[in-house]
Amino acid sequence: MAEVEYHRVEDPEEDSPPGEEELLLHVTEGRQGSWHHIKNLDDFFTKIYHFHQKNGFACMLLSDLFELGQFVFVVAFSAFLLCCVRYDVLFADRPLNRSHVPAERSKVTLPDAVLPAPQCARRIAASGWLVFLLAMAALFWLCRLLKVLRGLLSYWDIRRFYGEALRIPAGELCSYSWQEVQARLMALQREQPLCVHKRELTELDIHHRILRFTNYAVAMVNKSLLPVRFRLPLLGPVVFLTRGLHYNLELLLFRGPGALFLNSWSLRPQCKRAGERLALARHLARGMVLLGAANLLLCPLVLVWQLLYAFFSYAEVLRRRPGVLGTRRWSLYGRLYLRHFNELQHELTARLGRGHRPATRYMNSFASPMLAVLARHVAFFAGSVLAVLIALTVYDEDVLTVQHILTAITLLGLLLTVARSFIPDEHSVQCPEQLLQRVLAHTHYMPQHWQGSAGAPETRNEMAQLFQYKAVFILEELLSPVLTPLILIFALPSRALDIVDFFRNFTVEVVGVGDVCSFAQLDVRRHGNPQWLSEGQTEASVYQRAENGKTELSLMHFAISNPRWQPPPHSGLFLNHVKERLQRDAAPHGPAEGALRASLLGDGSAAPDALLSSVLTHPLLAASGLLPWDRRFSQPCSTASAAAGVLLSLSAPLPGRGRGPLDSPERPLPEESPVLSESRLLSLSRSAVLAEVASAEMSLHAIYIHELHLQQQQSPVGPWVAAGAPKRPSVTTGSAARASQHELREMPLGGWAEEDEEDEDEEEEQSAM
Repeated sequence: MAEVEYHRVEDPEEDSPPGEEELLLHVTEGRQGSWHHIKNLDDFFTKIYHFHQKNGFACMLLSDLFELGQFVFVVAFSAFLLCCVRYDVLFADRPLNRSHVPAERSKVTLPDAVLPAPQCARRIAASGWLVFLLAMAALFWLCRLLKVLRGLLSYWDIRRFYGEALRIPAGELCSYSWQEVQARLMALQREQPLCVHKRELTELDIHHRILRFTNYAVAMVNKSLLPVRFRLPLLGPVVFLTRGLHYNLELLLFRGPGALFLNSWSLRPQCKRAGERLALARHLARGMVLLGAANLLLCPLVLVWQLLYAFFSYAEVLRRRPGVLGTRRWSLYGRLYLRHFNELQHELTARLGRGHRPATRYMNSFASPMLAVLARHVAFFAGSVLAVLIALTVYDEDVLTVQHILTAITLLGLLLTVARSFIPDEHSVQCPEQLLQRVLAHTHYMPQHWQGSAGAPETRNEMAQLFQYKAVFILEELLSPVLTPLILIFALPSRALDIVDFFRNFTVEVVGVGDVCSFAQLDVRRHGNPQWLSEGQTEASVYQRAENGKTELSLMHFAISNPRWQPPPHSGLFLNHVKERLQRDAAPHGPAEGALRASLLGDGSAAPDALLSSVLTHPLLAASGLLPWDRRFSQPCSTASAAAGVLLSLSAPLPGRGRGPLDSPERPLPEESPVLSESRLLSLSRSAVLAEVASAEMSLHAIYIHELHLQQQQSPVGPWVAAGAPKRPSVTTGSAARASQHELREMPLGGWAEEDEEDEDEEEEQSAM
């Protein structure tokens, strides 16, 4: 084992020359509203994006005002319930003296259970801890109010910018997609420079500005740098990453007073010098402990707020729909794990939204027969008692006056709903492997050891870390005020040196942008993985490679989402290489398959689910003899071959979309897309059509690239030699198993040790013997 020294990842073609970094501090010139030479382009572009996604100034104003009012309501209503309600009267534990009241008004009313205002104020003032909590809440609300007012003033300028500079009226904002807004931003840069030292802005420049810190977070999760995985005695391996912990990590690394970033676009100079790494790591570890101590001090306040907010948010929903706790959502860790580099929030939300249904079906396919039997009998007993109680209340409503009868009805209904959620649908037939492939089509990432083991409990548990129950999410958020300080104090400081080294080695300075995560440059040569179609094109060592094909898939996603973007030379070579593989792997299609594709790409069936269904079921039909075999390999057409065939059908760009990522520059644009019929184009807006086709195209590319990766791991020769490609090094079973274990274990970046090639060869020989 030989330790590898860290070195800075540089890009001589794009790095700022000495002294260029001062140009990032723009000074506003000219009259207000001219928007020349913006001082902080990160903040400016981020606000432009948020303004578009939040549907304009009016919606943002209402949302902020209601959030302020919601906080006041929760605090005031909680204090009212604590000090201003006479619960003995409300529960009829103490009779009232109603002798002076007429007989027809002798019933207890709600005003009888509420204390008068002066008495309520005296009870609140007599409670010192409650006064302290109310004072802290008032101070927090005032800070929040000032922040809201400051934000609204800046967003009013953004509103003027949309109307005057981008020529987008406020009332028509919803009819413009973000791609159209982005195109107008780039055109505006050519007319009146927003950035002083760069003539033109690219799509990648804008994404770097908006997602600078997010790209670092995605890279750290991809490289297993953050301590979010734990092994508990009874629960086994768990992942804990809540909004509170994520917010504290942002304070430590990006936005806090002692963060590694000096401002929104530049790292601290100490972080760029290898000689100061130890001192900076000690400083960062000390900041982690201090921030953890502050969280521990504020833990009671935050915990009380979390409990109150959860109660007011979910109590009524649970009473009306108890099964809501059994629904699933993508966890925060899952959103970072599955997110591409340079993927905007609305793109991620739409993609994971498409994957919600197949992910739910996959998780529901794991039904325990014993638990199902138990749930059926519990549902029978609970339903029987509940039916009798409901029948009695229908016969005579006075039954409701019996003590605790409503409580019994509510609890029985809750028990019945929970029990039924564990009873599988007897009419549904699930195929875990195909369902997991459908999940992959939308999430685009899947660990290698999931292949062929979709029905294994380990796969299901790991999937549950990405796609968690709503109840687990609520429980984690409630425990976050207690567990976050412990993670900051005990688990995170040991990673301080790794984090410092990560930022130094995976940061590049880009002219007109500043310091960005080098992974977000989408440079296959520097961060590609030869096991993911980039062999012969990447120079990355083991620790420079992104895991799970993150660089290759992110490049593919960005090129598809931004078809007019001109990729760097090395990235362009990779895209051309994928195009050549598509043309080679597309099997010769017979008449039956042509008819199948025609039916799939006909009117109204271009949705991603329809295309994915055809690709996933095509190998099964070919294996059963319903479709012709792949004559080239003398075997049934594979999933990769089916995906390649459909991708070639999708290769022609839509009108106004420009070149596709795999199209040659000289290819003429067709007058009409063969993918969508004229009626379909008329029924959907242009932006919806582009998003729909781009989603289907990226989903098919994800299936195709994963299938090729799996073929490469399983076969020492495979289609590479058959297609005329140079022979790849063989992968033995032992080396493949070691590679799988290498991907599973967490790799601390600061102390990485890379195996020499000679050592690896010796180990392979020993395993073969």
